[in-house]
Order: sequence, then structure tokens, then C-alpha cells
Amino acid sequence: MALSRITFANQSLWKSVNFTNSVAFISVFSESLSPVVVSQSYRPICSDAINVIPSHDESHISNNFISLFSQRKISPDDPELKILAPRLNTQIVENVLNGLRNWKVAHMFFIWASKQHGYRHNCYTFNVIASILSHARQNAPLRAIAMDVINSRCSMTPGALGIFLRCLGSVGLVEEANFLFDQVRVMGLCVPNSYTYNCLLEILSKANAIDSIENRLREMKYYGCEVDKYTLTPVLKAYCNTGKFDKALNVYNDIHERGWIDGYVFSILVLAFSKWGEVDRAMELIERTGDQNPWLTEKTFYALIHGFVKESREDMAIKLLEKMKKLGFPPDISIYDVLIGGLCKKGSFEKAMTLFWKMKLLGITPDIEILAKLIASSSEERAMIMLLEERPKDVNDEDKLEESYKILRDMKQSGLQPTHFTHNSIFGCLCRREDIVGATELLREMRGHGHEPWIKHSTLLVKQLCKNGRVNEACNFLGNMVREGFLPDIVAYSAAMDGLVKIHEVDRAFEMFQDICTHGYQPDVVAYNVLINGLCKSGRVNEAEDFLNKMIVAGLVPTVVTYNLLIDGWCKSGDIDQAIRCLSRMNGENREPTIITYTTLIDGCCNSGRPDDAEILWNEMQQKGCFPNRIAYMAIVHGLCKCGRPDEALVYYHRMEEKEMKPDSYVSVAVIDALVSKQNFPMALNILEKMVETGKVPDPADKNYVTIRDAIFKLSEDERTGPGVRSLIEKGSIPTISISDLKR
Repeated sequence: MALSRITFANQSLWKSVNFTNSVAFISVFSESLSPVVVSQSYRPICSDAINVIPSHDESHISNNFISLFSQRKISPDDPELKILAPRLNTQIVENVLNGLRNWKVAHMFFIWASKQHGYRHNCYTFNVIASILSHARQNAPLRAIAMDVINSRCSMTPGALGIFLRCLGSVGLVEEANFLFDQVRVMGLCVPNSYTYNCLLEILSKANAIDSIENRLREMKYYGCEVDKYTLTPVLKAYCNTGKFDKALNVYNDIHERGWIDGYVFSILVLAFSKWGEVDRAMELIERTGDQNPWLTEKTFYALIHGFVKESREDMAIKLLEKMKKLGFPPDISIYDVLIGGLCKKGSFEKAMTLFWKMKLLGITPDIEILAKLIASSSEERAMIMLLEERPKDVNDEDKLEESYKILRDMKQSGLQPTHFTHNSIFGCLCRREDIVGATELLREMRGHGHEPWIKHSTLLVKQLCKNGRVNEACNFLGNMVREGFLPDIVAYSAAMDGLVKIHEVDRAFEMFQDICTHGYQPDVVAYNVLINGLCKSGRVNEAEDFLNKMIVAGLVPTVVTYNLLIDGWCKSGDIDQAIRCLSRMNGENREPTIITYTTLIDGCCNSGRPDDAEILWNEMQQKGCFPNRIAYMAIVHGLCKCGRPDEALVYYHRMEEKEMKPDSYVSVAVIDALVSKQNFPMALNILEKMVETGKVPDPADKNYVTIRDAIFKLSEDERTGPGVRSLIEKGSIPTISISDLKR
């Protein structure tokens, strides 16, 4: 039977089976699976006889595949595909899958590759497609891929199996994960270790599959796999989620005795008590830990207080609030909101007011929601008026329009006429809601009362509209303000111009700029900077510099931001000489360059192949007392590596370490790759070991994965570094690579 037909048959069977339990599920498929005889023409996963294609050829072939499959219509009989098909290997398939942007295209390529003569998928190609399909939430094809792993008898490392299981679990394919785990073990395709079991337990925990969890835990111990903190944590979580607190406490005590308790583990149990209404048991657990509980976090306190109030246990919630303050966690307004709301709901107005005054003594100002709850709960006119006058401007702090109008009505009923302050509070709410119609109608009402709208609200509305891609509506709103007799501030116009720039409407932004100048506005530096930024982003840097000169003629003094924008524009266009000339102009006008200025220039010099100039700028930066930050260090390290100077890059890399600055993984990968290119294998291994320690080794979904994997393969071939690489892999420190892969 052909592999494609086996896959198709099992896909149909997947759809027809009603999963009742994993045992029945496994028995059905055990009968349906027949041994798959692999043709001798298939290349093995690992073989010394494989002719390794040079990396540049692999890259070229991968790009050709990506180009062909990215076309709208591609036929399996395409002549170019037939030419490329014999060159397929697992590394090329990984490259192509990672390079395709559409899950459907990636899946189509994966299926096509599996049918090619002489090619077999390995565990890493299966993991890449599983990751793609799980991220796209495509359960049906992912389920079929899981069957293909079994039908093709693909060997898997424990780490690779764990990753595949997590892909299944992330989209709720719990039974499928169980079945795959059992089949690869029974068929001898993988010997699961603790990591693999932990991945499966996490999946079962999310599904609250208690029986399966207990069976797997017994099985894990039977096979001699080490039980660690990451084994017991999902077990604890499942017991808590299902309300099995006696069992949960047993697991918790086991974790505690082993010294593995941390804030996360503690919060699982105590929050579960709260969720299930076991408030007294939650408090008992908290009290057992003493006054200096190291595991109670601010987030846990917040969740517990909300949970206690939900159970109408405001007394316990207030005790927890006091404990929270003793431990140094300052409560915010949301805590007082839920507590005051709970007390008001129970009719405990005096207790609510006591808490209200305590809140004010801490410097926390009440918001509209708290005031509305207290007003609704008050039966005394004096108290109501006091609350109405307390902070009507707090309407401005929350986007709660209905509550705002309620406060306004209550004020009128109490004989308090709306002031410009009240109107602007509601205007602010409307602006935050991006309610253009409501804001415009209120402007008309405000004009009738002689009240001016606050600039910050109209500016906020324009900014929010532009941020959400509603730039044309923002421009129309400014026009409506003018028609209602209110002149928007230059700040609002600058926000609108910035919105136009961000949607690449630079010319329209210029038209608005010229229009406001015609109507008597004096644009400020910010307005000029917005347009200079737009011109630079559009590659019109010469025009941007001309605009800078007009700005100076208008009597405005360019800021450091202005020059930084121009420098970035010149660097992006590849004209480093102009960028450096701009730096000289800054110095001549007594504008101190910032770390952003120098970092931009250093990055630009390296991108243009001028590392010497980059280092000169680095030294100048420090001489001027502008100390490099983490971003600056990463720019020069990465840049020097791109220029083929890993030894110099290492100097800066080590300085980062001395300053306890952690580089992003792409920087470390660049250093390793450059060192390997220069055959400095021992130092490359040293950097790799540090990456492993910090857990920042790229996974197959990372665009830098192929680079680091190839570097690891080269390090494994050198007699000085080979043993170290093998040791890391054997320990499971690099779960995506196995010892057998090193022979590829």
C-alpha cells in the first residue's frame, strides 16, 4: 500500500472514531496499522553514504522551492519541480517550510515532499510542520500529520516527541497526543524520557484528564523516569482545577518536602481554594506560611481579594489587604473598587466609607465607578452631595461613559449645574471611546454653555483614531471642530500629520501643514519633525534636509530628535558620509548626540561595510560621556560579525557580560556563526554553552535556527569541540538535535 493511501485511510478513520478512552482508542488503531515496508531506494535518516550538499547550494535550492510554491498555481508535474525533486533532503525541507508564509502552502509542500522518490521526512521536519499547523489552529491536517509520523515509522528523539506533543496539546488534540505517545514507544521509534512525559502531563492537565494523568505518572515511575518539579506541577494543577483538594494537598506537600515550592506552585493551590469557595482553607494555607510569605505575589493577592469578595467574604478580603500592605505591596484603585463595591452590595455603607477614607489617606484618588457605587448606596443627601463634589473630574480617568452621564444627572438633581469641568470630563470619555459623533454633538452643547473643549481630549481622539488606522476620520473631526467655532491646537494637527505619515500619505501631510500655516498657525518643532520623519521614511532624505533649513529660517531651533531622524534617513539610504556630516553639524550647533544617535550611526556603518568607522564612533561616544546601553552593544557586536570581525566583536560581547547585559539570541548566533567561519571553534563552543545555560538556543520555528544548527554540526566535526557538543546533546540541553543527526 502506498504511503499516501495509508495516510488517507487513517485520516478517514480519525474522523470516524468517537474517542471514549485512550485504551479503546489505541486498540482500534493498533489493528488498523500495518507494517510499512520502506523501499531500499529511500535514503535513511542518517547515513555516511549521503552526499552532503554545500550549504550555499542548499540555500539556493530552498529559495527555488519557496519561489515555486509561493506562486498562485503550482502543479506537481511542473518541470522545475521535477528537476529539483532529486536534490531534496531534510535540511532543505526545513528551510522551505520555515520560509513559506502560508500554512496551506507549507502543508502542500510537505505532502508533496513526502511522495518524492528517495526522500523521507525526519522528526525535525515533522516538528516544523506541526508547529506551523498548530499556530494556524488547523486540527485536521495536524491530526493527519501525527498519523504520518506513525505510518512512516519515523524515529524521534525524546525532545522532538515532546515538542510534537505540545503542538497537539496546544490545539486540544489530547487523545491524539496520547495515541502518538503510546505508538512511538510501542513501535520502538522513541524511548520517552522525563521531558517527554512532562510535556504529555502538561497536555493532560489542561484537559483535566485525571485518570490519564495518574496512569501516566505510575507509568513514568515504572520506567524509571525521574519525577521533578515540572512533573508534579501539572498534576497539582489538574487536581486543583477539578476540586480534588485532598489529592492536591498530597502533591503540594510532596513538592514542599522536596524544596520545590515557588510562587507559581503556591498560587495554583491557594487560588484554587478561592475559586471553589474554600476561603477558610485558602486563608489557613496563607497563615501557615507566616508573616513573611516569600511565595505570595502581588498578582496572587489581587486574584484572592477578588475571589473572596465574589464569595461575599469581604471580612477575609480586608484582612488580606492588610497583609498585602505589610508585605510591601501597595494596593491600587482596583482593589478598593472591588472591596467598596462588595461592601455597598451588602449594605455596609459605613464600612465602605471607612475604606474610602483610608484609600484617600494613601494618596489614591477615587474614580467614577467607586463614586457611583457609594452614591447609589448612600441614603443621606449630605453624603451624596459630598461624594458628587468629591472628584467629578475622575470621570476623566476612566472610559465609562454611561457612569459619567449618571453622575451628571445626579449632579443636576442635586442642584449642581454642569461646569466646563464636567462637560470636559464627558468629552474626554467620548474621545477615549473614539465616538466622533458623540464628541461632535457634545461640542455643540458646550458651545451653547460657553465652555471650551480641552486640548488634551481632542488631541487624544486624533491620536487614537490615527493609531487605529482611522486617519481620514481624524482629519474630518478636526474640520468639524473648526466648523463648530473651536480652533484645534497645533498639537492635534501634528498628531493628524503623523497619522498621515504612518499610512505613507506624506504629500497629504504637507498639504495640511501648508493649510494651517495659511490660516495663521505657527508650526512648532514637533510638527516639523513629523514631516522630516515622513520624508526620511519615504527615502526623500534630500527633501527632509531642505525642510530642516526652512525650519531654521522660520526661527525654530532643531532638536536632537530632528538630527537623529535625518541621520537615520541617511543611514537607511546607505549614504553614511551624509549621516556623519549631519553628526558634525549637530556638534557645530551645540546639540549633544545621544545614545540613539551613535547607535544609529554605528549600525549604519556596519551595514555599509565600514567597521573601522563604527569603532571610531564608538570611542567618540564614550569620550563624550555618552555611555553605551544594551542596544548599542548589540548593534556593534552584530555589525562586526556581519563584517567578518568576530575577534573584535568578542571584546564588546564580553564587556556586555561584565555589565550583566543579556544579548538577544540573534546576536549570540551571529557571534557563533562568525567564529565558526574563522574556525575559532573553541570560542564558538564557549558562547554556545552560555546560550544553553540561559535557555536561549533558537527552536525550529526561529529564523536563526538553521544557522545555529549548521554551526553545531561543524563544531561536532572538530576534535577539540566535538566531545563538548556531544555532551550537551546527550544531556538534552539541545533537545532539537540528537547524536544521530551529527552524522548527517
